Amino acid sequence: MRIPKFSEKELEVVGETPPLFGMPGLPFFNYPCSMKEAVKATFRRDPYWLIFGINMRMMTPAVIPDNIARAFVFEANPVPPVTDGLVPDMFGIEWEYVPAVGGSMVRPGKPFAEDAWELLEKVQWPNPDEWDWKGSAKANNGTYLKSDAYNIISFLNGWFERLISMLDFENALMALYDEDQKEAVHKFFDRLTDLYITIFGRMIDAYPDIDGFSIHDDWGSQKETFFSPELCAEMIVPYMRRVTDFLHSRGKTAELHSCGQNIKQVPNMIAAGWDAWFPQNIVDSQLVYEMYGDKILVGVDPGISAEGKTEDEMRKAARDFVDRFMQPGKPCFYHYNLSACTPAFCEELYSYSRKKCCDMAHRPSAMVT
Repeated sequence: MRIPKFSEKELEVVGETPPLFGMPGLPFFNYPCSMKEAVKATFRRDPYWLIFGINMRMMTPAVIPDNIARAFVFEANPVPPVTDGLVPDMFGIEWEYVPAVGGSMVRPGKPFAEDAWELLEKVQWPNPDEWDWKGSAKANNGTYLKSDAYNIISFLNGWFERLISMLDFENALMALYDEDQKEAVHKFFDRLTDLYITIFGRMIDAYPDIDGFSIHDDWGSQKETFFSPELCAEMIVPYMRRVTDFLHSRGKTAELHSCGQNIKQVPNMIAAGWDAWFPQNIVDSQLVYEMYGDKILVGVDPGISAEGKTEDEMRKAARDFVDRFMQPGKPCFYHYNLSACTPAFCEELYSYSRKKCCDMAHRPSAMVT
């Protein structure tokens, strides 16, 4: 299949992306290929046009106990939050839904274990083979999962987050630093990584249209990262690398979802093999792109607002964004911040980036593979 040169017919709006987490839907233009192929091209660093983070379709299946416990199920059969009790995750850790924040948390003050050694003694490892993969596949394949969409699994509770859920935050952080506990943490993370690889393999087998994974592991507050880059490299990166290597071996992309002021940790994200990172808006994502965009795909926030702007000004802002952040061999994703996304901005962002990407490739047309 060949993608022709840009045509004005492509600017016909044929649909809209579904609203997500309070963000508005975006216009879906008459693209020359599927969104699946377009996102794949960006991950290959050979983009066809500038892709929005929201253009990737997220799935969090109910077959994963954590998604029910965290009130975070997005699939064909949604599960509403449990508002009148505690819900266990895959390890039996109980989570409580907090309506004010629209999510769940473990009640602090009563950790499952006091330190990493006690955790190793008490933990009961789940068996993913007992979960209803066939039922989940039957419900979601060809329904929630679309063959022409770029489908990603969002997986909660990475390594540090899992440790927090079992030890509480202070004890989890101490376990990473304490020389007397580090061996136990390594043992736990090693076994946890085995478990995650098993789960990801089951999902890849169950859902043929899954293209990538977004794995959550928050590393920072609004002001600073929770731990030094050196400690992260020692205690977390090797286990993440095992997972990303596995996902890449199965032809899947790997995005890290990590909230917090984590710009110091980007070299560790790269070392861990992550393909992409979408920083929160507390992070200077434009600086992250400038420093590391040739090694990891960055969700870049344009840092502009449509308030008080004319249509011409918004079109110019779109062109300026593309010129700065879609460099040859160094593309980006558009951040989830959609405050600039007027119809004129979206149209110009698509048409201008579409033309520019063809020019960057030095070819009159692009081959979809």
